Amino acid sequence: MEKLLIRGLFAACTVALPFVFKSKYFKELLIVFFAKGSLSTILDLIYIRHKRIEYPVRPFPKIFQTNILFDLFFFPLLSVIWVRQSYRDGIGGILLKSLTWSVPMSIAQWYMEKKTKLFKWKKWNIFYTFSCTSFTLLTIRALHAAVKKIEAFKNDHDHSERS
Repeated sequence: MEKLLIRGLFAACTVALPFVFKSKYFKELLIVFFAKGSLSTILDLIYIRHKRIEYPVRPFPKIFQTNILFDLFFFPLLSVIWVRQSYRDGIGGILLKSLTWSVPMSIAQWYMEKKTKLFKWKKWNIFYTFSCTSFTLLTIRALHAAVKKIEAFKNDHDHSERS
């Protein structure tokens, strides 16, 4: 069952990929995607090494300790969608929308941990998942805000040089 879930998630992400990145902000979203993948992988490795979580069924188990599908494809793709959803929001909207992502993701992971062998919580619980998910969402959103400001500054600077 777990391998079927992994294949289904991979297929769903692959199909969604072109639609998620279809935007005039492609470069910004690409930065979000790779930053979230890096952040998720680093945090996951820390939690695995501290024996808080493990992934009994995962792609390429002899090579990777983490579930690379989650860390490098699924979560980064969701983060791009999250950034697109909150693109024009202020801090209040961002905080509220972060709850609409972190709460369902935490509940889904709690359920999946109970019903599948995709991951096993050892010294972990739903509140850690919620905290970690919220932290990474807000960190990536802050990174995106910085990239957006740099791009705006660069565009203003390029425009003033042409004038």
